[in-house]
Amino acid sequence: MNSNNRIAIVGAGVAGLSLAILAKKQGYQVSLYERDCKVSSIGAGVTLWPNAVFILQQMGLEKEIKRLGGVPSYMHQFDHYGIQQGELDIEEVNTLSGFPSVTILRRDLMNILAKELESLGVEILFNCSVTAENIEKLKQEFSLVVGADGRMNSIVRQTLYPEKVQPCYQGFINIIGISQLEEKVLDNVIHDFRGPGERFGIVPIKAGLCFWAGGWSTHLYKERPLSAWYDEMHQRFMNWPEPVQNVLKSYEKESLNRIFVHDIDPLPYWHQNNVLIIGDAAHAPLPTSGQGACQALEDAWHLARNLVKKDELENILAGFYQQRIVKTSAAQTAGRQLAQSIFGDYSEPQLSVSGISAKQLSEFWMQGLEMKST
Repeated sequence: MNSNNRIAIVGAGVAGLSLAILAKKQGYQVSLYERDCKVSSIGAGVTLWPNAVFILQQMGLEKEIKRLGGVPSYMHQFDHYGIQQGELDIEEVNTLSGFPSVTILRRDLMNILAKELESLGVEILFNCSVTAENIEKLKQEFSLVVGADGRMNSIVRQTLYPEKVQPCYQGFINIIGISQLEEKVLDNVIHDFRGPGERFGIVPIKAGLCFWAGGWSTHLYKERPLSAWYDEMHQRFMNWPEPVQNVLKSYEKESLNRIFVHDIDPLPYWHQNNVLIIGDAAHAPLPTSGQGACQALEDAWHLARNLVKKDELENILAGFYQQRIVKTSAAQTAGRQLAQSIFGDYSEPQLSVSGISAKQLSEFWMQGLEMKST
């Protein structure tokens, strides 16, 4: 990419921050616009599977991620009575992939990315609500305008799709939170409890710290008070196994959040002229995919590598889309299939974590991450 070497990024989430870091390190002038007054930490925690840790290593951040995060050894799946139904050997996946899987609080991940960007001398322009008119001006001023402004209300996506792309409500909510338990209670194992139309997942980090999500199928009812949803969570899961009871007795109240879970259908293109969308703005998967932050990091890494190619911008952006669309769509599909298994037709047997091998997971997650010269 030539022209004036300036990139505007809209949205300081995982995708936006990561792209800003990688592009700045490659010599681009970066302007990063964020509608909120600070870097958001919405979302309790993140599991960074080996593909994400690969990217973070390329960014020089693996050591700090490991310092604040945990490295789970297994995922155990249980029914709502606490009877184990399946197991995923995460250590085997890590060995096959060549990189660990790290669990971390979202606020810690975002702080790591924000501090790295600050160390590079890039200032985040907060309280900047970019409008469609602003984007027209940015297109003239910058070589590339990148929308990393989220799944629900991406202004940049709206400029690419005048007939607005509607996020799809998938029929269930998640209530998420952070809890501090006694050390070693979870034995470094991700706990995945499932009942008909309900799920409660608990992800350990270290020293008893964990994040969790309780979900169930429900109609979209935004007018209902948050307190009513939280009361319902306690009622729904009051007889579930002891690990669930432990986190519900010890969560940080300020960490609670209710999320009506949406995704978007795969899109036929992600760019027009010098405007591009990445991350959740382009291919938001459900949390059941486990790949939201991971694919956002992959987007940033692939795009930054492609931008150094001596080619026309149109060819670079079209090639980036072709490089990414199959994998991101597969993550979307996997997330929907698992969500439907849990929250959809309860008469069908639920998908098990034992149904996919460590080798299959490793091959899928590491697909496209070979260190080839650009």
